[in-house]
Amino acid sequence: MEHKFWLDKWHKNEIGFHNPDAHPLLVEHLDALRLSAGARIFLPLCGKTLDIAWLLQHGYRVVGAELSEVAIQQLFAQLDVDPQVAKVGNAKLYSTGQLEVFVGDFFELTRDALGSIDAVYDRAALVALPEAMRTAYAAHLIALTEGADQLLLAIDYDQSQLPGPPFCVDAAEVHRLYDSAYKTEQLGSAEIDGGLKGKVPAREVVWLLR
Repeated sequence: MEHKFWLDKWHKNEIGFHNPDAHPLLVEHLDALRLSAGARIFLPLCGKTLDIAWLLQHGYRVVGAELSEVAIQQLFAQLDVDPQVAKVGNAKLYSTGQLEVFVGDFFELTRDALGSIDAVYDRAALVALPEAMRTAYAAHLIALTEGADQLLLAIDYDQSQLPGPPFCVDAAEVHRLYDSAYKTEQLGSAEIDGGLKGKVPAREVVWLLR
């Protein structure tokens, strides 16, 4: 999946994948990570999700990675803060207070640039990538965060009925990608009201990778 696909989505405001509230499965299951106050949580391919504001309000430090600068400018605007912007390698780093976001290619982000991570919250990254990219993504994420515990949200549906993104990531795929590095545990799931894009039955599944 090319960068242009996602950049065009943000420029055209075709962001049906952007939820208007903090995700209920995050609110319900974050405690499973057993994080300390002030823990630093990494959100890959974060967009402008309101989960960031919720995490900040609950005293966590948040670091994100996102390809679209438009999305991150909108994120800081909705938070009503003016970020500092610096160049870090081929990326830009937007930062203020307890929030940092790297704008650029996720696969070019390095461990040294990212720094120490206490946990990963993958809400919409893995499911945004086609199967051919997911193995490389999972391996880079594990290396980048030194195997930090993850709260992963996946979507399970009949992929033959609807092309992604978001793509179907079923239990077999989660185990294939992560069992070599983590103990994987399904914490819960929720049916998507009206189906995915209103077209096909689907459910969101939350996983704990420890």
